[in-house]
Amino acid sequence: MSEVIPTRIVRKATAAPAVIVADMAVLGAGISGVSAALEGARLGRRVVLIDGAPKIGGQAIGSIIGTLIGLYTHGPDAYRITGGIASEMVADLTAEGAMFQRRSVKTGTITFQYDEVKMQRWIERKLTEAGVTILVGATMTAAVMAGRRMRHVELATRYGTVRVEATGFVDASGDAALCWEAGLPTREPEAPIYGSMNFLIENYDLDAVKELSMPDVAARLRAEGADYGLVRHEGFLMHMPGMNVMLANITHFETPLDPVAAAAMVIEGHAQGDAVLRFLKDKFSAIFADARVRVYGNPGIRQTRWIVGRQQLKVADIRAGLRPSDAVARSAWWVELHDTREETSWEAFPDNHVYFIPLGCMVPAAADNIVAAGRCVDADSHALSAIRVMGPCMAMGVAAAHALDLAGTGSLAQLDHAELQQRLSFNLDGISA
Repeated sequence: MSEVIPTRIVRKATAAPAVIVADMAVLGAGISGVSAALEGARLGRRVVLIDGAPKIGGQAIGSIIGTLIGLYTHGPDAYRITGGIASEMVADLTAEGAMFQRRSVKTGTITFQYDEVKMQRWIERKLTEAGVTILVGATMTAAVMAGRRMRHVELATRYGTVRVEATGFVDASGDAALCWEAGLPTREPEAPIYGSMNFLIENYDLDAVKELSMPDVAARLRAEGADYGLVRHEGFLMHMPGMNVMLANITHFETPLDPVAAAAMVIEGHAQGDAVLRFLKDKFSAIFADARVRVYGNPGIRQTRWIVGRQQLKVADIRAGLRPSDAVARSAWWVELHDTREETSWEAFPDNHVYFIPLGCMVPAAADNIVAAGRCVDADSHALSAIRVMGPCMAMGVAAAHALDLAGTGSLAQLDHAELQQRLSFNLDGISA
């Protein structure tokens, strides 16, 4: 037996925070923040990626979204409109057997199912290879501005406080947390926009599941779901190839910006998940008689708080397919507004309809060195519901990195948009299979 390991007695002392200096600080390690951090590091910049969760990947991993959408146009002749890091991820995970392409017979929509564990490891490897400094379990306690420039953020971790100083910042927090903490103007919806608690089901009948019909499930939910305490009448159940698990997305709950209510939301989401499984066991017993929940995801949050940008992207702009002079990304996803507990409000666009995301809706009107990316950019509720999905979020993250790289110590308001768009041509003009 080895000797007893010696210990020492210590007591917390007041100490200055550890200081990290970077060219770019990215708050939020979801898919948009990861894309920004990875692209920034590949541009030769010192990048720090920060998240309050104990792991990176955001909702794409923790909420088990399970489906990568928004990379393609719609229709029988759909083509890819987002490349770069997105194409690299699809190629690598497909080769690994961790991502599978699906194409809707009805709409022609191309999406990808993925193994969230293997995607997480892919993200970790790529960030490590690129030299990104990663801070997880780091909760922001202050965001300090000097005039129109953000200077640093202060973070609390269980191992001490940290200050991150940077030339430029990316708010990829999802809730505009960086801008909110800095005291910048933000927007909040005045009516509920609902989130979902995704979860994985296992031990169902793998042969009988081939006969599962989502229209049948939806019809039974509308007729009998209330008997189980269920509020949503649609959603999806998706068998994950090679994993023998099913991804369930049939819950809806309000997503408050209050800490106590947010904790209650998690418990409500789990309860709705349990109710979904009871419903499936009773109504589709041939498939789900012995099924059980394998794991609950974190709450899937869609639209909570976003920045006030130099301009706001409006639903009329995306309907018209306008290409503004400061366009930095493309999208084709339909309006997908979760504004009622029962149903999702969809607005479909014509086949191969494409619209553009301007830099102006990503840059806070009151700041010179902050770029937002992902679901906290400035758009009206309908437009935001279309561009908050993973494909355009990745494109926005990449654009944010290039914008800050070009701006350097100057202002984002003085960028040469032509030069920025030349860099981003693979996401603005390129067409791929």
